[in-house]
Amino acid sequence: MPTIIVDKYRLFEALGQSYTSEELQKLCFDFGIELDDDTEDDPSRPKDQAPELHIEIPANRYDLLCFEGLVLHLLIFLGKQDTPNYKLADIPEDKLQTLTIAKETEQVRPYAAAAILRNIKFTQASYDSFISLQDKLHQNLARQRTLVAIGTHDLDTIQGPFTYEALSPKDINFVPLNQTKKINGEELMSFYENDRHLGRYLHILKDKPVYPVILDANKNVCSLPPIINSERSKITLDTKNVFIDMTATDQTKLDIVCNIMVAMFSKYCAEPFTIEPVKIISEHNGTSRITPSLATRTMEVEVDYLNSVCGLEESPEALCKLLSKMAYKAEPAADPKLIKVTVPPTRADVLHACDVMEDVAVAYGFNDLPRSTPNRSVTIGKPLLINKLSDIVRQESAMAGWIEVMPLILCSHEENFEWLNRKDDGTTAVKLANPRTVEYQVVRTSLLPGLLKTLSENKAMKLPLQITETSDVVFKDESLERRARNERRWAAAYYGKTSGFEVVHGLLDRVMTMLRVAFVTHEEGLEGKSLDFQVKENPSKADGYFIQEIDEPTFFNGRAAAIYVRLNGKLQRIGELGVLHPTVLEKFDLRYPVSTLEINLEVFL
Repeated sequence: MPTIIVDKYRLFEALGQSYTSEELQKLCFDFGIELDDDTEDDPSRPKDQAPELHIEIPANRYDLLCFEGLVLHLLIFLGKQDTPNYKLADIPEDKLQTLTIAKETEQVRPYAAAAILRNIKFTQASYDSFISLQDKLHQNLARQRTLVAIGTHDLDTIQGPFTYEALSPKDINFVPLNQTKKINGEELMSFYENDRHLGRYLHILKDKPVYPVILDANKNVCSLPPIINSERSKITLDTKNVFIDMTATDQTKLDIVCNIMVAMFSKYCAEPFTIEPVKIISEHNGTSRITPSLATRTMEVEVDYLNSVCGLEESPEALCKLLSKMAYKAEPAADPKLIKVTVPPTRADVLHACDVMEDVAVAYGFNDLPRSTPNRSVTIGKPLLINKLSDIVRQESAMAGWIEVMPLILCSHEENFEWLNRKDDGTTAVKLANPRTVEYQVVRTSLLPGLLKTLSENKAMKLPLQITETSDVVFKDESLERRARNERRWAAAYYGKTSGFEVVHGLLDRVMTMLRVAFVTHEEGLEGKSLDFQVKENPSKADGYFIQEIDEPTFFNGRAAAIYVRLNGKLQRIGELGVLHPTVLEKFDLRYPVSTLEINLEVFL
């Protein structure tokens, strides 16, 4: 969960009272947040620095990611303040500032929004909090600026109307924030390449034919999103009017960020909680809209649902009062079985009645909810058969002297396919739409990449290394609603100065024996001498397993076999074992031979 750091005494001052450590812990728990650390008694804290509180915020509560949002909602929860009425300044449409989105931005970041905080009064603390919220939203909801990027500007240093364009890097010239020299877009990439803070965002634009840029009426660069703002429009403690621009690749996330950003700091405006809107004109489709929307949502929730899930017997009026502690505006509906709940614009996490129910429980107090015995029949839990089977395989592997490892289920596309000399047919692996790094691009379809990466990271250990894993792989499956299915597998890898094929084969024999699957000869397992290894129904053939030589690019030629098993007359291939091909070893940076096996355990159920 994200963590925010707040000044302890400033928080107490804002809440109107001081709290002991126990009282503060209780308040945080009751509100649904967690006090992670209090530096008051920390001997390493400088004496001239006020004690700080490290508070963990639920991942869905973006409106609590700053001091202002936290204080506001705690005051509402304590009944010391009413829910604010966020509103847009009443300005004729022809007098509004405008931001025109050029059609060319479709190539990079097609969406934009803007807002103005007019006649704002910053202190050092509120200014720092403003910048911190920007950063927190960038890291969380905006996914490292890939989905949304926020730019803040001193409106008195620039002039509208504004345009959002996409230009060639050579045509973008400006002085970046906190710099003195003017550079163009191409130079900016090399200039910030080694910057610890901004360098991690360069990949978003690098190699793009055009870069997005916000320009004012005089064609002065305000910002080059999502990298950096201009020094010209830099905000300071003396800034009175703040122009906020936001660009995005996701319209929904853009609207959420826009509402939260302006709502949290509109309290410092001359007219509190009032935001000056900006008209967004799109050249993509000739439409226009006003941002921020600050639109509330109204939903009707069943009284019986709220009471039954929480174990309460409250009246509609009492439930409405509880919801008011969580910044909702609620009232009984015309139907006595329903209450009408108005969700504030900062609560994008409220999607269903269950979200409202959760806040009712928080407002009532989780520790105060009535305790009762469920009126359902008593049941005794037991493991799923696949988990029971997996535990047997794990135990037998461990007793044979093999070490269990637990690699990540995500891997790169190359590790899953190219590095194993396998081809991607496009219908097998589940691919992540927005992978955080190249290491996590697909959900693995084999356990081998994880085992080989583990061996590669432990080459300094004494050889031989014998490792095993029993876990899931994932395959696309269009026949299912979720379009994917899990498959439980067991795999092992032997790494030593000899191939160890016989060691891996011995482990397979041991586990099969414990699963009461006997080894059979080819003649017993196959029908005649046919090489047609498709599923065959023949109850007269003996149940058991056998191996058959195969020639696959993953393995060394002549040192690999497919594993077949016949159960209840049904014959099927369940896996492979063999010595890996030298090119596979080279890709995973392994210098000695590796023998592996991998089988599908679900066939034994």
